[in-house]
Amino acid sequence: MTKRVKGSCTTVLVGKKASIDGSTIISRNDDGHEALDPQRFVVVQPEDQPRQYQAVISGVKVDLPDNPLRYTSMPNSILTNGIWPAAGINSENVAMSATETITTNPRIQGLDPYVEGGIGEEDIVTLVLPYIHSAKEGVERLGSLLTEYGTYEPNGIAFSDQDEVWWLETIGGHHWAAVRIPDDAYVVAPNRMNIDDFDFDSADTLCSDDLKALIEENHLNPDFEGYNLRHIFGSSSIKDTVYNNPRAWYGQKYFTPEVEQDPMDQDLPFICRANRKISIEDVKFVLSSHFENTKYDPYGDGTEAEKTLIRPIGINRNHNVHILQIRNNVPAEIAGVHWLAYGANTFNTVVPFYSNVNDTPACYKDATGTFDLNNMYWLSCATALLGDTDYNFYVDFRNTFELEAMSVYRGIQNETDKAVNDQTDVQKYLEAANEKLADESLKRQTKLFGDMVISGSEHMKLRYNLND
Repeated sequence: MTKRVKGSCTTVLVGKKASIDGSTIISRNDDGHEALDPQRFVVVQPEDQPRQYQAVISGVKVDLPDNPLRYTSMPNSILTNGIWPAAGINSENVAMSATETITTNPRIQGLDPYVEGGIGEEDIVTLVLPYIHSAKEGVERLGSLLTEYGTYEPNGIAFSDQDEVWWLETIGGHHWAAVRIPDDAYVVAPNRMNIDDFDFDSADTLCSDDLKALIEENHLNPDFEGYNLRHIFGSSSIKDTVYNNPRAWYGQKYFTPEVEQDPMDQDLPFICRANRKISIEDVKFVLSSHFENTKYDPYGDGTEAEKTLIRPIGINRNHNVHILQIRNNVPAEIAGVHWLAYGANTFNTVVPFYSNVNDTPACYKDATGTFDLNNMYWLSCATALLGDTDYNFYVDFRNTFELEAMSVYRGIQNETDKAVNDQTDVQKYLEAANEKLADESLKRQTKLFGDMVISGSEHMKLRYNLND
């Protein structure tokens, strides 16, 4: 098998009654092993979807149906390790994000080891998203593929439609479990097994047919009562206390600040309720955060040991952040919104691209391995790199940029929404709106970068106060 590539992402899920406007939201930082890995934002048409798929990493071959749907996708620019589509929304307004790398333990691995020739993160969106008409159907299709082909890694995958949000976690080589997120709840999921209490008899859970028997017959349950899948199939390691648990802690601290918790706690809850309705801006803040206003902030005032103790959510290895919103208060033609930004999240802003289109803007679509400040991926990475050199100096530039840019994007979206019923060609209309959004984004990110360069040049160490 080709060398495996691992990601280390963070996921936020929001039910329709937990969001500010009744939308379902699934979102994720697509983090990689390396700091840079150019990404693209594209639309895959039915005629371009393969009928027989072959993975690069594992070599697995999968015959695919003849009736794929159109879908948005975010593949790698450099395809050495395969497509890695990351996430998208299909033409039936079903969204999917894959994957969140999670954890496992030797008890399940000894019973159901990984399958070297199975499916993995490289493949999952391509194999599932073009063929599903609901979030639950996404769980069922992926579950059947895992049963048939197996997987070589542990992953968490999110699905949503206008009504439901589902979260699936793989277990061993062939097993899986999924939970429907309650409408009034949210989830912050780092790189660990996240599902805790699991009711095998609930209509809001799905799993491998033999999962309960696997647990019982092999004495896998460490608890005296109930079934906590994190305890049964996950890890509880020292690494979790500094790498994973604090990310869940900070997200929960932001959404539910009245609940006091330890950032290293191994039993932070999976399903949570916020103290307010959650906005896109809230989700973006959490996915960009570096433990602001705590001693753990790498840019903060803690000791060096505290500032480097735990892994931030916003990090140099953020390749993209996507927030997939399926709206309920608008016509179906404009319900799907694929919010997107590239690079380390601390110095970018998400843009609300309509998903019901046949093409995407060039500056978001055409990144290559060559550095190019006319491309949003590379421009975003360059801005974040400069900002990292003196965060406290540049943060006000970032704050002003984000407020002004998001206000403009929201204005374009509002205008586009209001006039959609007057259009004879909705897709062309939405493509034009997306181009306008992309133009604004490129212009404003370029201005931010330029302002930072101009102001920062006055603070370089290579200077002397006496003029010639």
